[in-house]
Amino acid sequence: MATDPEATRPLLERELVELTLWTTLGDWTALAELRRGHPGLASLRGREALLQLHLFCGFPRIVEAFGVLGDAGGLGDPGPDEQRAEADRPDAGRELFDRIYAGQAERVAGLLGDYHPDFQGWILGHAYGRVLSRPGLSPRERELLACVALTATDQHRQLASHVRGALRCGASRRDLLELLQILEERLPAERLERSAAVFRRFSMDEGAET
Repeated sequence: MATDPEATRPLLERELVELTLWTTLGDWTALAELRRGHPGLASLRGREALLQLHLFCGFPRIVEAFGVLGDAGGLGDPGPDEQRAEADRPDAGRELFDRIYAGQAERVAGLLGDYHPDFQGWILGHAYGRVLSRPGLSPRERELLACVALTATDQHRQLASHVRGALRCGASRRDLLELLQILEERLPAERLERSAAVFRRFSMDEGAET
């Protein structure tokens, strides 16, 4: 498989990892300190990292995060190109979903439909088609940030899917280990135990991208 050009970039700005982590955990003191220490968060990339988090920790937490960040300096004003008032896009969502889940895509989509047909439509059309397919961050970066949120909430089964998704979108095994190191510096060991095992499993998998 061809390597995504994004894989040649540094892992991620650490402040985007921390933005995702502190918002997901609801650590508003740490989030405010992060913004005050990193004016560069007032950018397209900072706004996109925060916007996508409603998929992982809900709208109320994102509303609160915008307020906390606003008091600490804000994330800047979105340009007209960022204001994408399109409807859900199930076709684009299915394309990204298939890329992330690969050979398991049909099974996972079927499982979502078994839960509720509308739920499957929300996941494909909204989560993948309208949110995770937005410009501003690459699929690789969005998947790595998803891994941060899923680690913070101890959703290790979904984490395994998105770790694999990150690799399929151009992340490397080194990316996974670097991301895990950042999280180990910021989360207690007991919270990380199961998630760290997922990261290490796929970072050592000989079938993973390097």
